[in-house]
Amino acid sequence: MSTVIETRGITKVYEMGEFEVHALRGVDLTVENGDFLSIMGHSGSGKSTLMNVLGCLDAPTAGDYILDGTNVHELSPDEYADIRNTRIGFVFQGFNLLARTSALDNVELPLFYDRSDRIADPREAAVKALERVGLGDRMGHDPNQLSGGQQQRVAIARALVNEPSIILADEPTGNLDSVTTIDILKLFQELNDQGITVLIVTHEHDIAEYTRRTIEMKDGRIVRDAAANNRKA
Repeated sequence: MSTVIETRGITKVYEMGEFEVHALRGVDLTVENGDFLSIMGHSGSGKSTLMNVLGCLDAPTAGDYILDGTNVHELSPDEYADIRNTRIGFVFQGFNLLARTSALDNVELPLFYDRSDRIADPREAAVKALERVGLGDRMGHDPNQLSGGQQQRVAIARALVNEPSIILADEPTGNLDSVTTIDILKLFQELNDQGITVLIVTHEHDIAEYTRRTIEMKDGRIVRDAAANNRKA
């Protein structure tokens, strides 16, 4: 398998007045194409900061980040945004859907920011993404007309609409009950089986059991990198 993510000595320091907060302290990580891994750690461990760096939402203070063979620190701001919008799909705990806006329009929205013109028909792409997550019959529904699990499926469809090679999910089941959580994990497993690389940030060991690999972080460092149970949902 080819390497899609590689970090070399990544650090992240935040200036807080007179103080410095070292969120990441020399993180070395390699992720292969088609991997499915969880990133775990207590609050303040650096897991969300690492996710933001991997998603090109935040730049590291030092170190190298190579995404699909490209050192992202050598890119211009426009190129930086383009690589984020075309290669990575994001899923968040809070769904982040627009209220009073249909599921279809929510999913289509990211394509308005895609300057690559890779997607010839944005509306058709949004329809296919919703069908892919099992919501072909809910396209005209607003978020308040959908269950929590359905809202998260809309969010996953929105992450898929740009046809990314990587999905980054930050606590994606944090607002869901146990039954719906299993449904969402099954969907992530299905997407991974289709070849998409999936990274999930979670603080729950039960969630990590459904991935193939677990990274544990503490005080801004990776302290454990091991195979997970790959439990089937």
